[in-house]
Amino acid sequence: MTLAESDIESLERATLQAVAPEQVHELPGWLLPMDSGTVGRAKSAVPWTREAADPAAADRIAQAYRANGFQPVLRVPDLPAFDALRSHLLALGFTHDQPTLTQVGRIDKVIAALSHLGTEGVALDERPDAAWMAMFLGEGFDPVDGASRAASLARAQGTRFVSLRMGLGGGQTLACAAASFGHGWLGLHGLRTEARQRGRGLAGKVLLAMALEARARGVKRMYLQVHESSTSALALYRRVGLETVWSYHYWRP
Repeated sequence: MTLAESDIESLERATLQAVAPEQVHELPGWLLPMDSGTVGRAKSAVPWTREAADPAAADRIAQAYRANGFQPVLRVPDLPAFDALRSHLLALGFTHDQPTLTQVGRIDKVIAALSHLGTEGVALDERPDAAWMAMFLGEGFDPVDGASRAASLARAQGTRFVSLRMGLGGGQTLACAAASFGHGWLGLHGLRTEARQRGRGLAGKVLLAMALEARARGVKRMYLQVHESSTSALALYRRVGLETVWSYHYWRP
């Protein structure tokens, strides 16, 4: 899928809406979210254009973060337009990590690929309940980072907390995610499946329910960010027609 400049800006603004930073400042071509939590997207400067970046922007961004009491972090796409900026960051002593893929897709394709699974047991709630939190903060996830991410998502406007529950009386929560709706996009965040239940299509049921809600709202596109090493998640996203539009790294002093 080819994105226009306006699509890129709306996607990056939708991303920040979903992670609800404590502050958001702007410089020409850049959004500067600032936050004291652990969510990288909530506290890293990101360009909303794919035009060639001015290397001197790194100095202005660093100054703005430090003036507000935050460490400067930049989320820089791995694209030729940012080659000079990355070289400048290296010269300033910055290092980069967390290779992450930004993927997008069409809601109709997601629904077509997953409709056979159905959405039995899936609920979309305005607030995260205790069972959703237990699943989100479950075994295998850093509890401090998870709590920070959950608090960030709970602050956001336009987010629904998706739970797949099975069994009598609501049963056990076996999978969860957060679905953000904003700026014309559905955003997928924090998709989790209980370890012993993986491979049963539960994540697909959660994703289908989110896509159906998006279609009901007139939203036609979705996005997500996923670490490039998440092979099982990437296999699911590939099956539903999502494709990588760019990758990025976090750059820190």
